[in-house]
Amino acid sequence: MPGWSLLLFAFALVVLGFVAARLLPDTGMLTVLTLFFSVGLAAVVLSVLPMGWAALPAMGFRPAGWRPILFGTLGTLGLSLAVSLLGIEVEGMKQVFSGIRGPKQIVYSLLLLAVFAPLVEELIFRGLIYGWLAGRWGTTVAWIGSTLTFAAAHFEPAHILLVLPLAVLFGWLRRRTDSLLPSLVAHIANNAMAVGAAVAFEGVG
Repeated sequence: MPGWSLLLFAFALVVLGFVAARLLPDTGMLTVLTLFFSVGLAAVVLSVLPMGWAALPAMGFRPAGWRPILFGTLGTLGLSLAVSLLGIEVEGMKQVFSGIRGPKQIVYSLLLLAVFAPLVEELIFRGLIYGWLAGRWGTTVAWIGSTLTFAAAHFEPAHILLVLPLAVLFGWLRRRTDSLLPSLVAHIANNAMAVGAAVAFEGVG
């Protein structure tokens, strides 16, 4: 992954984020998150567009086999359950789930938080950033660097603490398979379980 691609991503993220913030119709949590991840996806696409089709393997879109995908998904779900037993509450996530009301918002939240958000985050951290680091300092540095930046991007200390073990696993899957697919599927499964748990146990909807 070329360095100019990462710089282009950062530039596009700032410009598009500024424009999107100015045009934001309301400040509802789901609206803000939709805009946030849409800007992230657009910035990624713009950053790799000059590479053409070569961007796909550079970002990790290559076959991985069903075994690492299954192992990664089951391992993620087990790790997520173990971490949840710590009883740490993330205020930001509580605000997100408290705004979900009714079946339509539940479905929309599943699509946004359990599909769209993991896709964008994987493209950024285990795709763009991992690819850039791996091309310069090797896969171990890429694993560590993408893991730490992914955790730090969640801002809230409690959230960082909860996602760090998952970030380690996601990064290991990326390094072990040289593919983005296992971490992407595992990430989707984890977020789907989180949204499902919120709906089932917190009285959402």
